[in-house]
Amino acid sequence: MNTEQSVETNCCESNCPVSTPEGNDSRKGQLKRTPFSKFKKIHSHFKSPLQVLESAKVSPTEEVEELERRREQLDTEIAQLEAEGYRVEELEHHIDKLHEYNDIKDIGQSLLGRIAALRGTTTRDLYAHFGLELDD
Repeated sequence: MNTEQSVETNCCESNCPVSTPEGNDSRKGQLKRTPFSKFKKIHSHFKSPLQVLESAKVSPTEEVEELERRREQLDTEIAQLEAEGYRVEELEHHIDKLHEYNDIKDIGQSLLGRIAALRGTTTRDLYAHFGLELDD
């Protein structure tokens, strides 16, 4: 008998401890919210991924200097691209076309998903049916 079966049988009994306000107060705290979790630190405190270490803090002056160095580096890269014959207007045109392409592709993906749901199949099968490659 696995643990899932034992949970089902125990919870069907009338004396099953419940962790609601109407539950048995003497057994409160005995059950945890996720007793069969495979994660070890399920009840630990939340730790933000955006925490800044004390040693990582920089002064505003250092930050400005770093930003100025980055700006000079970008200006050099722009000058190099212009020397190679690239124009800003041309690059902006290509970027706009890429955005339009991505929007159209997203709509196509959405339609394929809906068709797949209606047919009861996967989008992968529809790709083969319509002669599309998965890399498209």
